[in-house]
Amino acid sequence: MRLLRIAIAGAALAAAQPALAQDAAPMVRSERPEAISVTVYRQPGRTSGEVNLRYLQGFALITETRTVMLPAGKSTVRFEGVAEGMVAVSAVVTGLPGGVVQKNRDADLLSPASLLDGTLGNRVTVKRTDPATGAVSEESAIIRSGSGGAVVLQTAQGFEALRCSGLPEGLVYDRVPEGLVPVPVLSVDTVSDAAQRVTVTLTYLATGFDWGANYVAEVDESGDTIDLFAWLTVANSNGESFPDAAMQAVAGKLNQERDYRQLVDRPRAQALRLDCWPIDSGRDGIERDEYEADYYAGARAPMAVAPPPPPPPAPPPPLAMIAVTGARVAQQEELGDLKLYRVPMPVTIAANAQKQVALLAKDAVAFERIAKASLWVDNASDDVATNVIRLQNRTKDGLGVPLPSGGVAFYQRVGGERLLAGMGDMRDRAVGEEVDIAIGQATGIAVEAEEYEDGRYRVTVTNANPEPRRVEVALNYGGADRDVYRLSDKLVRKDGVRTWIVTVPGNGRRELTYRYRAPRD
Repeated sequence: MRLLRIAIAGAALAAAQPALAQDAAPMVRSERPEAISVTVYRQPGRTSGEVNLRYLQGFALITETRTVMLPAGKSTVRFEGVAEGMVAVSAVVTGLPGGVVQKNRDADLLSPASLLDGTLGNRVTVKRTDPATGAVSEESAIIRSGSGGAVVLQTAQGFEALRCSGLPEGLVYDRVPEGLVPVPVLSVDTVSDAAQRVTVTLTYLATGFDWGANYVAEVDESGDTIDLFAWLTVANSNGESFPDAAMQAVAGKLNQERDYRQLVDRPRAQALRLDCWPIDSGRDGIERDEYEADYYAGARAPMAVAPPPPPPPAPPPPLAMIAVTGARVAQQEELGDLKLYRVPMPVTIAANAQKQVALLAKDAVAFERIAKASLWVDNASDDVATNVIRLQNRTKDGLGVPLPSGGVAFYQRVGGERLLAGMGDMRDRAVGEEVDIAIGQATGIAVEAEEYEDGRYRVTVTNANPEPRRVEVALNYGGADRDVYRLSDKLVRKDGVRTWIVTVPGNGRRELTYRYRAPRD
């Protein structure tokens, strides 16, 4: 079935604004802000740098600066184009001389269904086109039923259902019903002692945002250091864009008592779905059962059916890279116990899209490649060692900056070609902390454990690589230190776990032996 065409002439649309009653407060429109600031907070607990545009769990604090002309006395100021994910109860408006008397979230958006429902009982014009000749005919009609199925029109010939004539047809409206807006709106009532031009600030929380960090680490030619670069990926699933915004991103765990998504009253833009029966069936007084029998017997033209649901939106386009200089990297600041990253240039946060800006760039960062494994002291089982890139987050090693959690892609040049050597995730790391990034299995490293009949245990680490490798084997057990005794090597505590740290020579092996006494209940 063809889509319903809605024609609204510009002059008619302008004239469509309903006349205000004598005692109604005048309406003051603020179509767009002059300046916008967007501070994006991440989804709590997420360590990956990937964000899902269809399921964003973060939020943003949006601050808009707008200029409005207030009349003397009461008025209603309409802030148009706010985020559809706005948490209306969080909205704060400052700068109005008389303050805010009342605020309302206008939740009905202009759409084919809302336009039709708002015109119920009123006159429209039906336009039909003859596909054979191209001739266009117009007929006046009154809408007698809304968008909940068949749309019934009353014309001079009687009653009929829209889009069931067999001809391409649509409706022309002479005005927009009161209360319908094409963009999300927040309205506030205020009072001014005189007509004046004022600058106001609108601040509110909005859902449908998130951000993540994506790191790229590349081993330099010497093989001793890496060049570390990070993108800040910001995503916006709202239907509104925020052009040339001052953008900030906040890292760290914020104490969020409520799920803001439960507080959002999203504007409604309902699609129009039509059901109908063949033309003349109602006018001829044919019962539905009789018609259906005729239809399935092939006596009448096929019934028009509702169109299939629209296809899912296309995936977002590839993230656009930007040229990076020192002045374009986000600047890190303190925000209490949180970390604030301020983007130094205006950023357009487009609707239903994501974008990348430079987060940090550090060259010649010292690193160490180690292998890690984990065993239980009373379980003679083997473990697959993990390849780990270790950084020390301090200035003397080339870092010394807060590192927000995110995904890491590790590259290395082989034969002059840049190849991906592993991928992993990194948690939030403060200055001075050790940073371990697991990027895959440690090739050539085997960790085996065995138990003897006399209660002895032996752990063997084998290195099949030509170069020496540092290996850390965590020995997990819940008892006291005395329960593991007669150790051939010393254990150290690392991240709260007793760990055997050893350098295994190339094509060599190292062994750890111990005895274990199970703790008594």
